[in-house]
Amino acid sequence: MNELVGKISIKETQLKIAQESNLLQTAEALENQLSQLQQELGDNSDTQLQSLMSL
Repeated sequence: MNELVGKISIKETQLKIAQESNLLQTAEALENQLSQLQQELGDNSDTQLQSLMSL
């Protein structure tokens, strides 16, 4: 699960860069990938994900 959380963190960083650079298609693709990774985490680790996102 730590590997998955790491992947989500990387995707969030990539998404932020794409949004700041106004790369709309890239940002959209990254949002989709990020959503899929978050779904993989499932409901059991929502609190861990929220903690990670608040950093």
